[in-house]
Amino acid sequence: MPTETKAARKAASTFRKKLIADGFTMFQFSIYMRHCPSRENAKVHTKRVKSMLPKYGKVCVFEITDKQFGMMEIFYGRKEIPMPKPVQQLELF
Repeated sequence: MPTETKAARKAASTFRKKLIADGFTMFQFSIYMRHCPSRENAKVHTKRVKSMLPKYGKVCVFEITDKQFGMMEIFYGRKEIPMPKPVQQLELF
């Protein structure tokens, strides 16, 4: 979605809110997904997304089966964790 102007940002925000209201969830930044139990149901939601699309928006609808979705692999990079500062140890005599 274009977001250069205030009107474009508003249109993109409205579109996102409509997607969420229709049962879509964010899978990744700019990627939303929705489970549909059948191809007919998916077609209904595809038409709905097309009707909600802002004037200058661009959307790609990609249908995959439950089996294909289940075979997806997701990888996360390691997050660096800073070493804790050494604790001052007290000695008692």
